[in-house]
Amino acid sequence: MKAIRIISSFVAAALIAACAAGQSGQTSSTNGPTTEAVAPPPETVAPTSTEPVANTSSTIVTPTTTLLGTPAPSWLGTRIVPLDENGDGISQPTPPELLNRQFHTVDLLPPPIDDTFYSTIGPVPADVVARSTWNPECPVGLDELSYATVSFYGFDGVFHTGELIVNAAWATEIVDIFELLHESRYPIEQMQVVTVEMDDALPTGDGNNTSSFTCRTAVGEGSWSMHASGLAVDINPFHNPYEKGDLILPELATAYADRDQNLPGMLYQDSVAVIAFESIGWTWGGNWRTLKDYMHFSSNGR
Repeated sequence: MKAIRIISSFVAAALIAACAAGQSGQTSSTNGPTTEAVAPPPETVAPTSTEPVANTSSTIVTPTTTLLGTPAPSWLGTRIVPLDENGDGISQPTPPELLNRQFHTVDLLPPPIDDTFYSTIGPVPADVVARSTWNPECPVGLDELSYATVSFYGFDGVFHTGELIVNAAWATEIVDIFELLHESRYPIEQMQVVTVEMDDALPTGDGNNTSSFTCRTAVGEGSWSMHASGLAVDINPFHNPYEKGDLILPELATAYADRDQNLPGMLYQDSVAVIAFESIGWTWGGNWRTLKDYMHFSSNGR
């Protein structure tokens, strides 16, 4: 409960301002748009199964659902980007299909039954541990982590269920923030626990998974990332890339380094997520000086 009152006071004002700005179409010349952009007019797509399934190319919807956005291209996640002498991916121009990205979400967990916010917090189940990146060498024990599920609004205009492994000390506050994102209809494409296979895969440069715990070192450093303790959250990485000099991650998200665009999924100083995380004392990587990590929120500014 220690964050709810703080978050509510900051974000209530942000939501009111966002609504007013959305009606007037105003944008900021210094920090980007004053509110997250909304999705374009809906596109009717063929209905799919109403039963939850995993690893499919279409969203689970009811036969009468009309989806916003577009299906992801069939090649998404399959093309390895060029690598440098160290085996790291080299940033590339953004393909036309990934400009103004608003793809349908693939449901890996059963979706919520309605537009109400649903969440759970508990110990990390054994089957989730088995597919996660956790191992005994990580800087945090399993008893210091929590498994959370939250419902979220997709770019397709449909509500979905996501999963996160987070630091147990901050689990309630993080879930509260995702409730605010749900209420503000901030779109998220995908939210699943990072697996060893995902972490070890060669870069395709087009990933867009919102996540928290990943047992790895920080980019370009030998020390543990804050993600390795579940003390960092990345939101829509493709829409909010990491940028340091010529390096942009994901490697195909170079078009999103232009923060003057008013595109759905992008984060700005006055975005609900930024205000909410800062209200609990976390830091946004979009405010860093030596580099920019627009997707990244952390408890200690790293």
